[in-house]
This record gives sequence, C-alpha cells and structure tokens, in this order.
Amino acid sequence: MKITNIILALLFALFAYFQYNDPDPWLWITIYLIVAAICGAAAFGYYNKWLTTAVFVGLLIYWLILLPDFISWVGDGMPTITGSMKAESPHIELVREFLGLLILMGAVGWNLWRHRSKVKL
Repeated sequence: MKITNIILALLFALFAYFQYNDPDPWLWITIYLIVAAICGAAAFGYYNKWLTTAVFVGLLIYWLILLPDFISWVGDGMPTITGSMKAESPHIELVREFLGLLILMGAVGWNLWRHRSKVKL
C-alpha cells in the first residue's frame, strides 16, 4: 500500500501542476496538493484520521454541490467533455470538476478505509 500512496501522491501533485490554466486554479491546486499530502504522509506512516475525514467531508460537500449540474449533463445526452482542453461551455468544466472530485474522494476514502482501525495522530 505504500507504493500505491506514493504513486497517488505523485499523480495528484502532477495534477495540481496542470491546474494553472484552470478558471479557478488556486482552488484546484490547493485541493490536489492537500490530497497529495494526505497520500504522501500515509505512505510514510503518518496518518491523521480527523484531518483525512475533514478533507473527505469537504470533497463530498463540493461534489454534492456539483451533482445537479452532472445530472443535467446526463439529461442533455452527455455531450462530449473531451473535445478540447479549453472548456468552451459551462457543462465541460463542471462535469470535469465533478469527476475529479470523485477520483479525489476515492483516494481519500481508500485511506480512511485502510486506516479505519488506527487512531494515530
């Protein structure tokens, strides 16, 4: 599991790097770096249950805020979100953010599940 967390940390740090051209770069750079730090710390035996839970809840709240836009996109027949890297219509950015949050929640949730019996601060 150490290798998995190291890979996740590196990937999320790389994702943070590529957010500089996003419409809201500082928000996404911060989010990706926080999750990268959680994965990186867990890889080396540092785990904070409360911080990881708080990050998961924050991601979940943001994900739920975007859920109506995702449902609307599905209702519109799921028009492409991969046409170009530049988001030409609002649904492209919202759906990409929704799916990005899902990936981030997967990584944080996996660490929560993996450390569910540990109370190491």
